[in-house]
Amino acid sequence: MTRTAAPPTVAAASPPTPQGQDAQTGTVGVYTNSTATATKTNTPILNIPQSLNVVTKDQIKDQSYGSLTDVTRYIPGVAVHQGEGNRDELVIRGVDSSANFFVNGFRDDVQIYRDLYNTQSVEVLRGPSALTFGRGAGGGLLNRTLKEADGQRILEASTQFGSYNDRRVSLDAGNALTDNVAARLNMFYEKSDTFRDFTNLERFGFNPTVTFKPDDATKIKLSYEHYHDDRIADRGNPSWANGVIPSPPFAPAGNLSTFYGSPYYNKAKANVDSVMASIDHDFGNGLTVRNATIFADYHKFYQNVYPGGAVNAAATSVNLSAYQHWTNRRNLINQTDFTYKVATGPVFHTLAFGAEFGRQEGIDARNTGTFGGGATTVAVNPFAPTYFGPVIFQHLSTDGNSKYRLNTESAYVRDTVDVTKWLQLIGGVRVDRFDLSALDQNTNTLRSRVDTKLSPQAAAILKPWDNVSVYTAYSVSYLPASGDQFSSLNSTNLILDPQKFENVELGAKWNINPRLLASAAIYNLNRTNVPFPIGGGISVPSGAQRIQGFEASLTGFVTGDWQASLGYAYTDARVTSKSSPTIVPGNRVQLVPYNQVSLWNKYQFNPWVSAALGVIYFSDSFAASDDQVKLPGFVRVDTGLYFKVTDNVKAQLNVENLFNKGYWASADGNNNISPGQGRTVRVSLTAKF
Repeated sequence: MTRTAAPPTVAAASPPTPQGQDAQTGTVGVYTNSTATATKTNTPILNIPQSLNVVTKDQIKDQSYGSLTDVTRYIPGVAVHQGEGNRDELVIRGVDSSANFFVNGFRDDVQIYRDLYNTQSVEVLRGPSALTFGRGAGGGLLNRTLKEADGQRILEASTQFGSYNDRRVSLDAGNALTDNVAARLNMFYEKSDTFRDFTNLERFGFNPTVTFKPDDATKIKLSYEHYHDDRIADRGNPSWANGVIPSPPFAPAGNLSTFYGSPYYNKAKANVDSVMASIDHDFGNGLTVRNATIFADYHKFYQNVYPGGAVNAAATSVNLSAYQHWTNRRNLINQTDFTYKVATGPVFHTLAFGAEFGRQEGIDARNTGTFGGGATTVAVNPFAPTYFGPVIFQHLSTDGNSKYRLNTESAYVRDTVDVTKWLQLIGGVRVDRFDLSALDQNTNTLRSRVDTKLSPQAAAILKPWDNVSVYTAYSVSYLPASGDQFSSLNSTNLILDPQKFENVELGAKWNINPRLLASAAIYNLNRTNVPFPIGGGISVPSGAQRIQGFEASLTGFVTGDWQASLGYAYTDARVTSKSSPTIVPGNRVQLVPYNQVSLWNKYQFNPWVSAALGVIYFSDSFAASDDQVKLPGFVRVDTGLYFKVTDNVKAQLNVENLFNKGYWASADGNNNISPGQGRTVRVSLTAKF
């Protein structure tokens, strides 16, 4: 009998292990190898001709700060603006903005405080960046990349307690549901007092995400977030008009916790609902496409009683003022980005091109607060300034009341040409059409303006070795005269041309080892067409500033046990043409120190214990660009201790401002100056299941 051999048994192929977000970007500890922030496609930082810092989720967790802007203290060339006690605001390379915030590459420009509970990384890109991001971004921008359902199994719960009765809990849970579907949920709740008298906050958020992979060439991502933030708004302290110029900030008997506001009326509330959807597809033959959409609905209200002037010379009186403000907005933005990689003879091209369409609409309304007898100010004792009396809010003819609509249409193209293995040339241009209309509901006057601008970018990267790049870059961005928040049009900004930001940069980057990156850059940034008021509610675009500086950073693993994130910035930001009677050529731009140093180090002593030490230094700066009030320089020391209790349980102790140093952290003009937080202790416990 003839026997037929049985066919060999073939084991079923295991589905490929999903690649997590950390693996995609080469992120380990404080080090990240690549990012898509600057170019919209995952690119090694070594090959990005722009100054860039990435704060990873591990560094965010290790530092345990309470806000988005806190983490930027360790990024060179970035200063924190007070934001009137109701929003995130940054000064990047001497350019102040409350709108240059992005999330997953989408504009996130409403004036709110953001939390980091669902953040994978924070990327700060410096210099004009219109080619990728459109209007504004003249000094730079901040992008949050959110945690996504990447198929990795995670079930992590954390609880935190700390100074000022802080209580916080969070959850991060995710897994692959099938070979083609993954889901993830991030959520948190926090309630806390603050170091300032009578102030507190409460916030929470939840963010479910789902990722589908119908085939190997296609990925679909869906995300929804609800976020709520409710706190006492705090505009800080006034200055002291003691006859000395520049004047100092005023703290009664040195007490930095004194509250110059009303526990009853000061408030800042934000509710945000956002939906994001994206589809990535690889056509093969070097062509890929990504189409993404965001719809975000923002409801923002804030109300302030705040210092409306300086403390008088005798230190016996200071005036308080009051107002309330609504800034509701809806954003609908769609982006399409193609990438095509092709060789033409010996030259290799990475061609990126795409379009963005957006509609943003909302209401911006303000009411003025009046005190006894209809007065718009009330005098109080600067040593006991907290106001407990009544405030009546009413709409005056000078208060804004605008209903606005903005349509944007943009298209861009960028070609990255690998001429040889050691020379790369980059050129690109973006066209933005900015179509704004606003109804002044006080007078029932409808105004509209359209701006169309080309923003070019060019760069050359020289790579003498595979781990070293030297680059030079030129870039331009524009900001319409309606400003960061574009919430109204009046007879002035209706006729003004956009502000222009023109930057020339020379830099170098060096991967000293595979997980340690050093970078340095020098730059010259010119800002022109800054509106200058000439009286009668009229402005002309004659203001100008020049910002020159040097930035350097070292990020990664110095040794296997020692992680570091070190930075230095020298920034000379000057007014170069008259912008007001007191803002004149030669003045230093507000909130920009000459020197800034940041040192964050973490050392792993053994598998169970590690410790971190952070130091930040800011030299003196001015509260406003008239240079009338000076903020003294300061040094702050932070520290952290980390304990691995079991394989699945970790404990953490953080101390911010270890030596309880009193300092002035930020400002919003000469009489709204925020003191820095005193010694703050946070203890947290994290369990993985």
